[in-house]
Amino acid sequence: MSDEPAFDDVLQAVGPRLRTLRQERGATLAQLSETTGISVSTLSRLESGRRRPTLELLLPLARAHQVPLDELVDAPETGDPRIRPRPVTRHGMTFIPLTRRPGGLQSYKLIIPPNHPAGEPEQQTHEGYEWLYVLSGRLRLLLGEHDLIMMSGEVAEFDTRIPHWFGNPGSEPVEVLSLFGPQGERLHVRARPSSG
Repeated sequence: MSDEPAFDDVLQAVGPRLRTLRQERGATLAQLSETTGISVSTLSRLESGRRRPTLELLLPLARAHQVPLDELVDAPETGDPRIRPRPVTRHGMTFIPLTRRPGGLQSYKLIIPPNHPAGEPEQQTHEGYEWLYVLSGRLRLLLGEHDLIMMSGEVAEFDTRIPHWFGNPGSEPVEVLSLFGPQGERLHVRARPSSG
């Protein structure tokens, strides 16, 4: 009996978590409904807490948001040694850290919502070296005088002392793998496929 309030608290927190995930990805309820097959009204009631989440509803939502089911319900730790990094939202973009050690080469998965950032691009410079790999969507990269649209599977690497800016020009979220060396560390490719 004493576990029931904690269980109810966990279920109550699911709705706001679902709304935050959807908004971070720049999706509408209608788009999410189309992806999951769950009606807009059911999704709205889930997000507002007026509908109790069930496994039948949470599984397609976890798939659509590309997150583990336990992240949707904020399940307690189970002693599993795997790292489950917590996303951070900065300047409207979601950063998921993939490395834990301070300093040295840092790795992130970035999720940039549609048409973000708004307004005129403003190139910046700073110390370091960056490598960007587009996982899905389209990424606009301004690098010096170059204005590039990068598609899924394309990679760019550059010295961040060159004026640069990147954003999402499309109507769908873009997902990017970023490796950043704050002291100018570069990737070293050791093996290349044979050309035969």
